[in-house]
Amino acid sequence: MSLPYFIDMIGVLVFAISGALAASGKKMYQDLFGVFFTGFISAIGGGTLRDVTLGVYPLAWVKDMNYLIFITAGVIITVLFKRIIFRLHKVIFLLDTIGIGVYTILGVQKSLQHGVNPFAAIILGMISAVFGGVIRDTLINEIPLIFQKEIYATACMAGAVVFVLLDHYGIHTEWNAIGCVLLIIIVRLIAVKYRLSLPKIDL
Repeated sequence: MSLPYFIDMIGVLVFAISGALAASGKKMYQDLFGVFFTGFISAIGGGTLRDVTLGVYPLAWVKDMNYLIFITAGVIITVLFKRIIFRLHKVIFLLDTIGIGVYTILGVQKSLQHGVNPFAAIILGMISAVFGGVIRDTLINEIPLIFQKEIYATACMAGAVVFVLLDHYGIHTEWNAIGCVLLIIIVRLIAVKYRLSLPKIDL
């Protein structure tokens, strides 16, 4: 198992836990199917939309059983250890932050490999990272995080833009990816720690 693939699976696991926890907090916990579906869509929603847009078939979770295994594991972990996980919310936040960083850059890389223009690659990288959360929040009747003041998708965009620029100038792909994932993580952590947000627009 290569390192990028392993990180991808950890991201799937973390996002599945995040989705299952969100369902639990909305009293959907009594319905195991609702918990599983919310965890499932949180984990694969962004990547699925990206691959459909790129015309990549079969979809990753369709051809690779490990996606479903890690999603199921995430849901089971949430069901069995929900109270412990709630106490580890800072750890989950950190893992989620790492996850959006990795998913953004993996999405940009995959998009560029399929010949899309750089601007589309940036957008698809963001979609890979945040769209599963958008669907999750919509399902549980919450305002998606990217539509709130908190810096979330903006951090993903910053990393995606820098990756595309450095890739254009021939920077080694692995070092570029690592640096840009770290950039997304740092921007997100600083924004949360100091409660930074983009200016509000009154219409």
